[in-house]
Amino acid sequence: MTRRAAVILAAGQGTRMKSTTPKVLHKVGGRAMLDRAIDAALELGCERIVVVVGAHSPQVGAHVIKRLGEGSTALQDPPLGTGHAVLAAKGALEGFTGDVVVTYADCPLLDAAAIEPLFDLHDTGADLAVLGFEASDPGAYGRLILGEDGALRRIVEAKEASEEELAVTACNSGVLAADAGLLFELLAEVRADNAKGEYYLTDVAALAAARGLAAVTTFAPESAVMGVNSQGELAAAEAAFQAHKRRILMADGVSMSAPETVHLSWDTEIAGGVVIEPYVVFGPGARVEAGAQIRAFSHIEGAVVRPGAIVGPYARLRPGADIGPGAHVGNFVEVKNVTLGAGAKANHLSYLGDGAVGAGANIGAGTIFCNYDGFDKARTEIGEGAFIGSNTLLVAPITVGDRAITGTGSVITQNVEADALALGRARQTVKPGWAKAFRALKASGKAKP
Repeated sequence: MTRRAAVILAAGQGTRMKSTTPKVLHKVGGRAMLDRAIDAALELGCERIVVVVGAHSPQVGAHVIKRLGEGSTALQDPPLGTGHAVLAAKGALEGFTGDVVVTYADCPLLDAAAIEPLFDLHDTGADLAVLGFEASDPGAYGRLILGEDGALRRIVEAKEASEEELAVTACNSGVLAADAGLLFELLAEVRADNAKGEYYLTDVAALAAARGLAAVTTFAPESAVMGVNSQGELAAAEAAFQAHKRRILMADGVSMSAPETVHLSWDTEIAGGVVIEPYVVFGPGARVEAGAQIRAFSHIEGAVVRPGAIVGPYARLRPGADIGPGAHVGNFVEVKNVTLGAGAKANHLSYLGDGAVGAGANIGAGTIFCNYDGFDKARTEIGEGAFIGSNTLLVAPITVGDRAITGTGSVITQNVEADALALGRARQTVKPGWAKAFRALKASGKAKP
């Protein structure tokens, strides 16, 4: 296979986002748009990836370097158009021989499957391949002007197009692929003699035709090349992502009675046979295995739910939560970095943070794992079959042995051995008649002038 590289354009200022966060770092499906573009390039097998960034957003460059390392960015300064942006990547690709695809960091729904056909250009005898789409409303999109033989002749920006050209519905996504050497040769010939005074990447199509080179067009659904330039468009991209992800999961056998209310992340994994009730949110890193049930208004992130487990309603699973087979996590229970063994139950109003709960154990309502002393986190270990009475505070680090019981309302500060009962509460004192006398005293005091 011909070697592959990618140039991802991420230098736009994104002023219409009206946000302190750089446009391409806004998230769709819980993942930055820029990372989604990098993911696609990696899935395509690109051995070199260069992200073109602007001087106005150093956070973008730092983000790329953290993920891909030094040499993975190129600076476009000042911004003089898309052709100029790709030229800025030439130095970073020095020595590379093979095909280069140009993509965009603000097209969050563009995946490797839509881009892959561009790399078939050598099989078709083409020198340049452009990704197009049929637009429902062509508007300001650049038009793909094809010859009678179907070959691409040129790409015309809407502002430069004639009335006849504006009637064309085949539009340019901006994504294209060509041999690296040829691409940079053509870009060197691009001129800024247009209405905006910029160097258009799209001009390479006409330059290739003028040389007698062959250019082809492949098409993707319009939704796949959706660009994001505003908060409204970001929300539209999120909605499109969510609808697509839900369709895939339901086709795989996941039950959702109100799918439009279920919010998913880019990496959410849900097995067939899982039942998801309305208004559930999956943050990044969630996995739910076959036969589990996620009840309404629950939030799951960075957690695993094993077969047959029941979570919710109104439960929160935070990173590191591992809910074992047949285990129950009920209403208003928060679990963070805790493993619940098979059949364990925490059904009401509890916080379980940093520890483990053995198989078959029961966690009573109001239980708190007191895991943080203001400086460090400590673990709570609950043995198999243990019974934690309601309103128990377990001050970590602490271990409660197998089949042990803690009395309701206890503060447990020392380890409890297996099969023992632990009580950690003050002895009750009763003063007969005290309440009546107290009320009388208070009443007489209020009556005084």
